[in-house]
Amino acid sequence: MISHIHGKLVEKNPTDVVIDCHGVGYFLNISLHTYSQIPDQENIKLYTQLLVKEDSHTLYGFSSIAERDMFKLLISVSGIGAGTARTMLSSLTPKQVREGIAKEDVALIQSIKGIGIKTAQRVIIDLKDKVLKIYDIDEVSLSTNNTNKDEALSALEVLGFVKKQAERAVDKILKAEPDASVETIIKQALKNL
Repeated sequence: MISHIHGKLVEKNPTDVVIDCHGVGYFLNISLHTYSQIPDQENIKLYTQLLVKEDSHTLYGFSSIAERDMFKLLISVSGIGAGTARTMLSSLTPKQVREGIAKEDVALIQSIKGIGIKTAQRVIIDLKDKVLKIYDIDEVSLSTNNTNKDEALSALEVLGFVKKQAERAVDKILKAEPDASVETIIKQALKNL
């Protein structure tokens, strides 16, 4: 219903802001991530999500459309309410949440206050396919930029291995031993391919 609010920043707290928009003060609940992104200037624009319940209308504000989209995905999971979703986006950036879900990193999701192992697993099960599809993430190339990984992959390709298979093998090695040298990665990959 309300897509964004653009107006004068009247009040700024770590969990909420008040934006004056043509004489009406809108109270928006925000995450710590959004709080850190809000500039200390008079005019601001926040993307919003209005949640309507029997006893309340609550407006949530986000510094980016990506964060709002992640919030919408999170609250679609059974057992994840707006408060928990906001806590998740306060503990991790939207990108970290997205990558944690895509990589099936239960420990990362579980590290958020109030999220147990079952809830973390449910978030991953319910959202992994959506996250991979929406953000067009290739399931294989989820690890962070790693020059050792890149060098090892190009060496394995030169040796005639299919990129996808080589990448799976290398990712498996790096998961067990993140600081492995190029030489170690190649040797272990050759054993597994």
